[in-house]
Amino acid sequence: MSVPIRQSAVHLQNSLRKNQDLESDPLAMDIPPVNILLVEDNPGDVFLINRMLEECAFRYTLHRVENGEAATDFLRQNQASRKAPFPQLILLDLNLPIKNGREVLADIKSDPTLQHIPVIVLSTSNSPEDIEESYRLKADYYVTKPSSFHEFADKAQDIHGFWLRWQKNT
Repeated sequence: MSVPIRQSAVHLQNSLRKNQDLESDPLAMDIPPVNILLVEDNPGDVFLINRMLEECAFRYTLHRVENGEAATDFLRQNQASRKAPFPQLILLDLNLPIKNGREVLADIKSDPTLQHIPVIVLSTSNSPEDIEESYRLKADYYVTKPSSFHEFADKAQDIHGFWLRWQKNT
């Protein structure tokens, strides 16, 4: 059964952190806007993740799909996603409908054309088993979804730091 891809609902262009001028972060000035694929089915989490990313001192374009099958289609440039830019970073929820995040992660990391894309798992689970399984499947980073916006701001800095380190090492 085919499920339509709904990415256009959250195709967002963001510029800079609201409370900090980009010029105060010279590393961020050298990095062009990042194409991010967000694989998340919960609209409330999508809103909070977008707000979290706004706290980071780098520019991004966020593309969103709602389930694992849509993520695979997006990455393979299939169906409605053919014109979408290739993501440079993937934010992946583990608990997704149709095809779960673990299956998507395994697909990404086993495909030679996709395995170079860094994948940050975003999950409500802080279970050691989930974290270990994600890293076994070659997740590049694991972030437990926070319960408050203040905690989201801290996680944003973690993701931003990961991205800067990733760029420096590539």
